[in-house]
Amino acid sequence: MPKIIADLHIHSEFSRATSREMNVEVLALWAKKKGINLIGTGDFTHPGHFSNLKKSLEPSCSGLYSIPSEPSIYFMLSAEVSSIYKQKGKVRKIHNLIFAPDFDIAEKINVELDRRGNISSDGRPILGISARELLEIVLDISEDCLFVPAHAWTPWFSIFGSRSGFDSIEECFEEYSEYIYAIETGLSSDPEMNWRLSMLDNITLLSNSDAHSPAKIGREANVFQCDMDYFEIMDVIRKKDRERFLYTIEFFPEEGKYHFDGHRTCGLSFAPEQTIENDFLCPACKKPLTVGVMSRVNELADRRQGFVPDNAVQTKHLVPLQEIISEAYSVGVNSKKVKNEYEKIVSTSTEFEVMLDLTVDELHKITDRKIAEGILKVRAGDMSIIPGYDGVFGKVSIFSD
Repeated sequence: MPKIIADLHIHSEFSRATSREMNVEVLALWAKKKGINLIGTGDFTHPGHFSNLKKSLEPSCSGLYSIPSEPSIYFMLSAEVSSIYKQKGKVRKIHNLIFAPDFDIAEKINVELDRRGNISSDGRPILGISARELLEIVLDISEDCLFVPAHAWTPWFSIFGSRSGFDSIEECFEEYSEYIYAIETGLSSDPEMNWRLSMLDNITLLSNSDAHSPAKIGREANVFQCDMDYFEIMDVIRKKDRERFLYTIEFFPEEGKYHFDGHRTCGLSFAPEQTIENDFLCPACKKPLTVGVMSRVNELADRRQGFVPDNAVQTKHLVPLQEIISEAYSVGVNSKKVKNEYEKIVSTSTEFEVMLDLTVDELHKITDRKIAEGILKVRAGDMSIIPGYDGVFGKVSIFSD
């Protein structure tokens, strides 16, 4: 049975603040370097991207597509939609992912959403309909679609976000809650944090990159062992099948830009207990702190930290290879030196093989000793991270305290 490494949430060149290189041809090249063999198309709701996808992609395995130049890299039709609306006296801002098995179904979704807002303005359209209504629209078109709340804990735009979310799936989706089989944990949380909530025990926890540039794909991913088939993958997710869902590949959540609470303008980062001590206000300017993911998980959790449910899917935490090379050489992650060394390494093995599988001797054959040491330290979790907060990414230190 083949192993599938899937990153199912990315964006296209038609989304705001996104690289012009986010097209299927470039994504397929980067997927090959990373070791990803299934990737979401992103943004199928955008007319320009949808047209490009229909021109570039050819039907391949059941419900999946590929391009002629890279037939071993498969694409799943995916999109993210932002719902901004008022419910129970509070403004809600919820992002959701939609997955579709073919272009006909995706097009029907686009037609319905176009009637309710401007889907041409952004690859991730903003619509004034509720998350529940959006789910109803999708299910009325096809129950073969999968609907997943995106980056479920980020403060501003998620189902459990401190600024605009809900306290439960049922509160958000009401009678349609039974059709929510999975949530996306997001970069600032990991499954271990989500395991603290018993209400999520039967929910599949997905991890994706939400990449806005090709080099960022795969910073989180899902590893399945099943046929390369849309409908089988949907079955794995809906059933939370631990025999076929092997593990997720995770960012260290502290590195995410909303892990801790804080106030970016004043440069203040707080752990949850510090936020409570300061009455949720920035002590410098007295404005409300942005309450991050760790505090929000603490608020909703009914279990201690470290609890592992019986049906938990395993996780593996990594730091992107480019960041390890950058720190080893003490140069910027986008420097020519980092790019050259990265390309040299992935010319012999994929990034995931390097980060997860190669032995010490094999690492020493393809890169220098300090980079190999950094990879081994990351595998062991031997590193320190200053947690991210209020839109500021956390800072990883692998070679120093």
